[in-house]
Amino acid sequence: MKPDLFEAPDYLNLDDLLNDEHKLVRDAAREWVKRDVSPIIEEYAQKAEFPKQIIKGLADIGAFGPYIPEEYGGAGLDQISYGLIMQEIERGDSGVRSTASVQSSLVMYPIWKYGNEEQRKKYLPKLANGEWLGCFGLTEPDHGSNPGGMTTNYKDMGDHYLLNGAKMWISNAPFAQVAVVWAKNEEGRIHGLIVERGMEGFTTPETHNKWSLRASATGELIFDNVKVPKENLLPNKSGLGAPLGCLDSARYGIAWGAIGAAMDCYDTALRYSKERMQFGKPIGQFQLQQKKLAEMITEITKAQLLAWRVGVLRNEGKATSAHISMAKRNNVEMALKIARDSRQMLGGMGISGEYSIMRHMMNLESVVTYEGTHDIHLLITGLDVTGLNAFS
Repeated sequence: MKPDLFEAPDYLNLDDLLNDEHKLVRDAAREWVKRDVSPIIEEYAQKAEFPKQIIKGLADIGAFGPYIPEEYGGAGLDQISYGLIMQEIERGDSGVRSTASVQSSLVMYPIWKYGNEEQRKKYLPKLANGEWLGCFGLTEPDHGSNPGGMTTNYKDMGDHYLLNGAKMWISNAPFAQVAVVWAKNEEGRIHGLIVERGMEGFTTPETHNKWSLRASATGELIFDNVKVPKENLLPNKSGLGAPLGCLDSARYGIAWGAIGAAMDCYDTALRYSKERMQFGKPIGQFQLQQKKLAEMITEITKAQLLAWRVGVLRNEGKATSAHISMAKRNNVEMALKIARDSRQMLGGMGISGEYSIMRHMMNLESVVTYEGTHDIHLLITGLDVTGLNAFS
């Protein structure tokens, strides 16, 4: 078990942009990852198993709903703090960050924003302290980039709703106690429903044989005539904009998280370049290796500035969905390239579980696709700058 020697790069002194609370929150998350995630994550990734023992630690560092008001169990932090927590967790592993992102932005966020006071008080405190984990049901077997085409539906049966359909590629599904599920009513309008484990006809089979996000639990949500109480309908927003609002929050967290994965790969490659000797000198002294490292730190720094600026805009209520799409797309692409270049710098050792790089690279192949594919986010930016819709 190798010690976690990670040192975060900050080439342009971007810490000067952060306040004391931001730094305290980030440093607490960083120390927790070093202590509780890094020593075990390679083993769990190899086993394709989620380390459930870390759930309490995630709650303790405020990773579940960090921006949710304290009255509902959240930490009441701002958007920069949320981003920094996601950065540090994904520095450890994208799958662990996925668990926190889903809990925060895709489960707690819609209950907070779209739910009523009774729902907030019932669910949010238990989700915030990790007693319950949640999942988010939007993607279907035949509807990914076109979620509006979903076929999952519910009917009004008088004293309850009857839910039928299926969702797939759902993080946290195998053990989640709560699922926020998006389905169409009899008029074809999309609404959110809170489905609880134990409801008859609701099953969550686990997805196996993944080469990516191996330390994250993924599954399906199957609804076979599930009776959902009427008080479990989220009353304050409907239509496709409701789940997309949740995805904005999650995508913003991913934009920060990807920086963490890139930082870890860069830090590993930099340290290795100073230690690995070839032709009588460290490989970091060769021009091609310095080119890779110089490009990595440049791209990380640009991504840090992009994420920080979007975070400021979110704090001010000025960030648009297009702003967030740009940050998610750019930063994940950046992280993937850095992971690949870092892997090459380590040669054969780059594929070994002794180092984190190959695990990050495999994880990022999911991150570049989920919550909006790379190409879809490109088209969102294209639509925003031209006003011309390439989707239809």
